[in-house]
Amino acid sequence: MAEPRGAPVLMVQGTGSGVGKSLLVAALCRLARRRGVRVAPFKAQNMSNNAAVTACGGEIGRAQALQALAAGVEAEVVMNPILLKPMADTRSEVVRLGHTDRLATDRPWRERREILWPVVTDAIAQLRGRFELVIAEGAGSPAETNLRDSDIVNMAVARHTHAHVLLVADIDRGGAFASLFGTWALLEDADRTLFRGFVLNRFRGDPSLLAPAPEDLARRTGVPVLGVVPWVHHHLPEEDGGPALEGEDGLPVIGVVGYPRASNLDDLDPLRHESTVRLRWVRRPSDLAGVVAIVLPGSRNTLDDLRWTKENGLADVVRGLAADGVAVVGLCGGYQMMGARVTDPDGVEGGGSEEGLGLLDVRTELAPQKEIRRTRAHVIDGGAAGATIDGYEIHHGKTVAGPGMRVWLNDGEAPLGYAAGPHWGCYLHGVFTDDAFRQAWLASLGVDGESRSWTGVVERELDRVADVVEDALDVDGLFASVVGRR
Repeated sequence: MAEPRGAPVLMVQGTGSGVGKSLLVAALCRLARRRGVRVAPFKAQNMSNNAAVTACGGEIGRAQALQALAAGVEAEVVMNPILLKPMADTRSEVVRLGHTDRLATDRPWRERREILWPVVTDAIAQLRGRFELVIAEGAGSPAETNLRDSDIVNMAVARHTHAHVLLVADIDRGGAFASLFGTWALLEDADRTLFRGFVLNRFRGDPSLLAPAPEDLARRTGVPVLGVVPWVHHHLPEEDGGPALEGEDGLPVIGVVGYPRASNLDDLDPLRHESTVRLRWVRRPSDLAGVVAIVLPGSRNTLDDLRWTKENGLADVVRGLAADGVAVVGLCGGYQMMGARVTDPDGVEGGGSEEGLGLLDVRTELAPQKEIRRTRAHVIDGGAAGATIDGYEIHHGKTVAGPGMRVWLNDGEAPLGYAAGPHWGCYLHGVFTDDAFRQAWLASLGVDGESRSWTGVVERELDRVADVVEDALDVDGLFASVVGRR
C-alpha cells in the first residue's frame, strides 16, 4: 500500500478512558495555533451522548468542537467522522459524517469496520490535505486485545498515518507506570515503534518524588517520559458526566435530573460555574430537597428516561415541587418529558407511548428524521424578552402545543419552546451560554448571577490549560520533531 501523504499526525492515546486525552489535545491545538501552525483536531470514533452541531448541520462529539475552538478553526464533521450515541446498554446510534447511519447502527459491532474504516481514512486525508498538522485522539486504550481486529480509532489510525504517538496515563488514579508499561507490552512491535513518549497526567505533588520510576520505564521500553502535567481545575466542558454534588455552603441549589441517557450536559456548564449558585446531580427523590429550580436535561432516549423518573419516584416529586412554585426547565428531551405525552410510532427509540409529567400542555411524536441545525432564536416573553440566542437543535419529531400555551422562544418562523408560569421548555441547546438570558433566569429565581462572558471564560480557560501543558512538556521540541518547526 502506498504511504499516505499529507500533513504529519501527532496522536494522543491513553492507557484507558478518562485519562485526560481530550483536554491534552485541546491544549496542544492551542499551543500549535500560537506558533502559527495551521492545526486541526481529529478523533476517528467517539462514544458520547454529548454532541455539538457544525455549520453544515452535522453532529460531532463536543470534545472535538472544543478542540477546534482551541485550534481557531471551524468545527467540521471530518474531525469526528464516527460518533456513537448510546441508546441502551447494548445499542448505540451510529452517526457517520454528522448524520445517522441506519445500516451501520443495525449491524453487529464487529461487522461495522468494513463500512466505517473507509470513512475514517477519507476524513483524515481531507484534514491532512488542508492543514499543516493534525492532532488526533485515540479512544479508551489501544491495548484492548479483544478490539484489535475491529479497531478504527487507535493503532489503526496511527499505522495508517505513520503518527507520532504520545501515550497518556492518569497518575491520580494510581498505577500509572504499570499501566504505561502494560499498554506498551501488549502492543505489537510495529505499533511500539510509533511511540514518541509517555505523559503522566493529573499529578498532585512534587514530581521529584517520582524518581527513579520514569527512568526505569524508559530503560525497559525505550520510550521516554516527556513530562508530568499537574492536576488542573478548569471550567471547560468535560466529555462526559454530570454536575458534581457540591458542598452545602448555603448557596441556592439547582437540581439536574440525572437519568441514564442524559445528553448534551454542556448546556449546564455556564450555570455550573456561576459562583452564586450550585448544581446538584439528582438521581433519587431525596436529592431534590431544598432546590430552587429543577432542570430536565437532554436525553438520547426520552421514553426510557421518562419511565426511569417514574419508576424511582422522581416524577411525582418533580410534579409536587412544580405545583409549589419551584421552577422546572426542560431542554430538548427534558422539554418533551414536561408535556402531556410522548409517542414513538416508528420505533425511533424502541416504540411505545408514555404519559409525560404534565407541566406543559404539549405533545410530542418522535419521527425517524432528526432535526440537526444551528439556530438563532428569539425570546419573546419573560425577563429576557427581546434577546437573541445562538444555539443548536438535535432532536427527533415534533412538539405541538394545546390552545392557550404561551410561546416564549421561536426562530422567527416557528415556536421552539413554551412556558406555563415559571416552568418552560425548549429545543434550543445553548440557552444558558447567552449571558443576558442566563442572568435574567437566575434573577427570576432570586439569585444574583455574575456579569461575565461565558465565551470569554472558555477562551481564557483554554489559554490557561495550554500554559500548564507548555510548562510541563517540551512543546517546542515536540512540534519540531513532528512538523519540523518550533
